[in-house]
Amino acid sequence: MIIDHLKLLKLANRIVNVGGSSPAEASIVAEHLVEANLRGHDSHGVGMLVAYVRDLDNGTLKVNQAPEIVSDTGTISVWDAHAGYGQVVARQAVEWAIEAARKHGVAVNGLRNAHHIGRVGTYGEIAARAGMVALHFVNVASGTPGVAPFRGKEGRFLTNPVCIAIPGTDSNEPILLDFATSRVALGKVRVAHNAGKPMLSGALLDHAGKPTTNPSVMYTEPRGVVLPFGEHKGSGLALVCELLAGAIVGSASVSTATPPERGILNGMLSIVIDPARLSTRDSMLAEIDAMIAWVKSAEPADRDLPVLVAGEPERIARAERMANGIEIDDATWGQLMAIAERYQIRLDS
Repeated sequence: MIIDHLKLLKLANRIVNVGGSSPAEASIVAEHLVEANLRGHDSHGVGMLVAYVRDLDNGTLKVNQAPEIVSDTGTISVWDAHAGYGQVVARQAVEWAIEAARKHGVAVNGLRNAHHIGRVGTYGEIAARAGMVALHFVNVASGTPGVAPFRGKEGRFLTNPVCIAIPGTDSNEPILLDFATSRVALGKVRVAHNAGKPMLSGALLDHAGKPTTNPSVMYTEPRGVVLPFGEHKGSGLALVCELLAGAIVGSASVSTATPPERGILNGMLSIVIDPARLSTRDSMLAEIDAMIAWVKSAEPADRDLPVLVAGEPERIARAERMANGIEIDDATWGQLMAIAERYQIRLDS
């Protein structure tokens, strides 16, 4: 079904709020989730509320958490979120890094043990809007790993995303490169499973290691796996993300001997750079515009599919969904309505 984004925002806000979050926290989380839907990333949208309610029930998601500042040298800080809402604490961490980079030229933040931080591109967008370059490396510690390493058929990673953001200009929006190191995000497999649709070819193996397009292999035992993107390249990046955002930051690791019921935990290493310390603003902006124009001048292989740069697909999706609504599959909507009924949430009031 097609749902207006404002209706989804109201529903998400009330679900988070009734779970015990302050109005401010509920607003940030709800806006983040709906914005992910608007950007075309339903894997990180309101469907995640089902997992959030589960984790609230299990005590593995903590509401209204202020991060513990483990260390802060002015240019490098380490924060522990203690399983607080990741959308809130990760935003605070990136905002700290932006201000520190304004003062010192560069800043690094290590965020430990945040509950699911959601769409990582959000944090790149915040930095880019502030005129900063940002790099984010994220690990995921959430039960049984579902992403296979190169040449493997057993899970050893989770989706371990990377995000790189570069400021926009008067003529161009920011460049936002935001991707999972798996062939697809696990949330996209969930969306396909709920919708009864096949996955794209080359994304999944069943439990025997045979290629499949059936998303149910991730929801039955013995379980299948998602493949890394680009074979050894995605697998290598997944390992690097796990080490940078896990071992080096000191966050929970996918290999840590803790039970699957620990909920969704993310670590994130953020590096924010003030590009004005590297070159003059005018020359930088001119080169950004020139490079984007050069890339987009390439003749498209398919005339119906123009050449795009990183960040454009999300902006196109947002414009379409703002105008026409957001498609939510029946299974996900049914799950959200069950939560609303449980908490006696009425959308017509």
